[in-house]
Amino acid sequence: MKVLIPKSKPAKGAVGKTGLWRTSKPVVNHNKCIKCVICWAFCPETTILRFEDNSVDIDYEYCKGCGVCANECPVNAIEMVED
Repeated sequence: MKVLIPKSKPAKGAVGKTGLWRTSKPVVNHNKCIKCVICWAFCPETTILRFEDNSVDIDYEYCKGCGVCANECPVNAIEMVED
Protein backbone atom coordinates (compact mmCIF):
# COMPACT_ATOMS: atom_id res chain seq x y z
CA MET A 1 0.00 0.00 0.00
CA LYS A 2 1.30 3.45 -0.92
CA VAL A 3 2.11 5.95 1.87
CA LEU A 4 0.68 9.43 1.26
CA ILE A 5 2.93 12.38 2.07
CA PRO A 6 1.82 15.77 3.45
CA LYS A 7 2.19 18.77 1.13
CA SER A 8 5.04 20.15 3.20
CA LYS A 9 7.54 17.35 3.47
CA PRO A 10 10.01 18.03 6.28
CA ALA A 11 13.22 16.05 6.29
CA LYS A 12 14.03 13.65 9.09
CA GLY A 13 15.85 15.35 11.95
CA ALA A 14 19.53 16.15 11.67
CA VAL A 15 20.16 14.23 14.89
CA GLY A 16 18.88 11.05 13.27
CA LYS A 17 16.37 8.63 14.74
CA THR A 18 14.70 10.18 17.76
CA GLY A 19 12.36 7.42 18.90
CA LEU A 20 14.58 6.56 21.86
CA TRP A 21 13.78 9.94 23.45
CA ARG A 22 10.19 9.10 24.36
CA THR A 23 8.81 7.65 27.58
CA SER A 24 5.40 6.79 26.13
CA LYS A 25 4.26 5.92 22.64
CA PRO A 26 0.99 6.14 20.70
CA VAL A 27 -0.72 2.88 19.80
CA VAL A 28 -3.47 2.91 17.17
CA ASN A 29 -6.53 0.73 17.73
CA HIS A 30 -7.38 0.05 14.08
CA ASN A 31 -10.81 -1.33 15.04
CA LYS A 32 -11.81 2.05 16.54
CA CYS A 33 -10.09 4.23 13.93
CA ILE A 34 -12.53 6.02 11.59
CA LYS A 35 -9.75 7.02 9.15
CA CYS A 36 -10.34 10.75 9.57
CA VAL A 37 -6.54 11.38 9.42
CA ILE A 38 -6.75 14.19 11.98
CA CYS A 39 -3.80 12.58 13.79
CA TRP A 40 -1.79 12.70 10.57
CA ALA A 41 -2.65 16.37 10.02
CA PHE A 42 -1.69 17.43 13.57
CA CYS A 43 1.47 15.35 14.11
CA PRO A 44 4.28 17.91 14.57
CA GLU A 45 6.96 15.43 13.50
CA THR A 46 5.15 13.83 10.52
CA THR A 47 5.61 10.38 12.05
CA ILE A 48 2.03 9.30 11.34
CA LEU A 49 2.10 7.20 8.20
CA ARG A 50 -1.02 7.66 6.05
CA PHE A 51 -1.94 5.08 3.44
CA GLU A 52 -4.13 5.33 0.31
CA ASP A 53 -7.19 4.02 2.17
CA ASN A 54 -6.58 6.66 4.92
CA SER A 55 -5.51 4.05 7.45
CA VAL A 56 -2.63 5.20 9.64
CA ASP A 57 0.34 3.77 11.47
CA ILE A 58 3.19 5.21 13.53
CA ASP A 59 6.86 5.52 12.54
CA TYR A 60 8.30 4.68 15.96
CA GLU A 61 11.89 5.37 14.88
CA TYR A 62 11.10 9.10 14.81
CA CYS A 63 8.03 9.44 17.09
CA LYS A 64 8.95 11.44 20.20
CA GLY A 65 5.79 10.45 22.11
CA CYS A 66 4.34 13.96 22.43
CA GLY A 67 0.75 12.67 22.46
CA VAL A 68 -0.71 15.24 20.06
CA CYS A 69 -2.14 12.47 17.88
CA ALA A 70 -3.91 10.86 20.85
CA ASN A 71 -5.21 14.25 22.03
CA GLU A 72 -6.65 15.11 18.62
CA CYS A 73 -8.26 11.74 17.84
CA PRO A 74 -12.05 12.30 17.98
CA VAL A 75 -12.83 8.64 18.77
CA ASN A 76 -9.94 7.89 21.16
CA ALA A 77 -8.48 5.30 18.77
CA ILE A 78 -4.93 6.27 19.81
CA GLU A 79 -3.75 5.46 23.30
CA MET A 80 -0.49 6.60 24.85
CA VAL A 81 1.22 3.65 26.54
CA GLU A 82 4.44 3.42 28.52
CA ASP A 83 7.36 2.67 26.25
